[in-house]
Amino acid sequence: MAEVGVTEPNFAKTPLFQATHSARYGRQDLIKRIQKATGRRLVCYVSGDGCRIDRDDTVGFVDILHHVPNNENLDLLLHTSGGDVDVAEKLISIVRRRVGTAELQIVVPDYAKSAGTLMVLGADRVLMSDTSELGPIDPQILFPDSTGHYVWRSVQNYLDAYDEHSAILKGDPANAVSRVMLGKLDPTTVKWCQAVKDRARHAAENLLKRGMFRNGGPWTMTPIELLDTSRWQSHSQMISWEDAQDPRIGLRVEYLDPRSANWQLFWRLYCLQRLAIKDGQKLYESEHASLPIDGRRS
Repeated sequence: MAEVGVTEPNFAKTPLFQATHSARYGRQDLIKRIQKATGRRLVCYVSGDGCRIDRDDTVGFVDILHHVPNNENLDLLLHTSGGDVDVAEKLISIVRRRVGTAELQIVVPDYAKSAGTLMVLGADRVLMSDTSELGPIDPQILFPDSTGHYVWRSVQNYLDAYDEHSAILKGDPANAVSRVMLGKLDPTTVKWCQAVKDRARHAAENLLKRGMFRNGGPWTMTPIELLDTSRWQSHSQMISWEDAQDPRIGLRVEYLDPRSANWQLFWRLYCLQRLAIKDGQKLYESEHASLPIDGRRS
């Protein structure tokens, strides 16, 4: 016989299911808390080690945008080491179309490098702090090394080597070193490298015109500065919030003190998300969706 006056709780999820996924629910509660603090919706794309931006990311992005209304201010928390330029342009275009006439802000708690920096150019503003970094957008492609293994190399370095030894041989046709070195550089590959570099520059220009500088700005100089391997001598070199604000680059950066309440919320969420994924995984997360997906490619 049921006890009089006692009502069984109406839980939507069983206790074991709730406990099993408690970490995810905790992160999503924190996302809701951040949204309340900022007055903006928040979606997240966080990559673990060994992941690159690739075509499979489209499904995850569509999912985290599923409940985001059109023409509403949006924050995208972004953490990535980079990847495919074409995909980066596609992903930020998908987000940009959803945001429409409203404002898109990208939050970089740690780093958004290479193609991740390209995605930043498609936003209206980037939110950074002392731990944040962007990176050069000079493309990297796979080249075979002396052992036959493929390694990532800068296309600009290949082009620079070709130009350097071509110039030496023009002035000194008998220079044996440059003749040997130039013989190792394939003219077809040179043309390919130039096309890849041009593609990165054009992508950056297009994203800036539709995003960061849609209301005006130095969109012709910014890509050149971000591609400059004489200034950024390593592809992994840090571009800090101060560098990004430099008039030569001129990005719209909002700096938050690392001790500020809002930055602490973003940083806490990012730490929880990084701990939630393994190497080779990506996490697409919003208040409604949480998708850890294997993203490593052999």
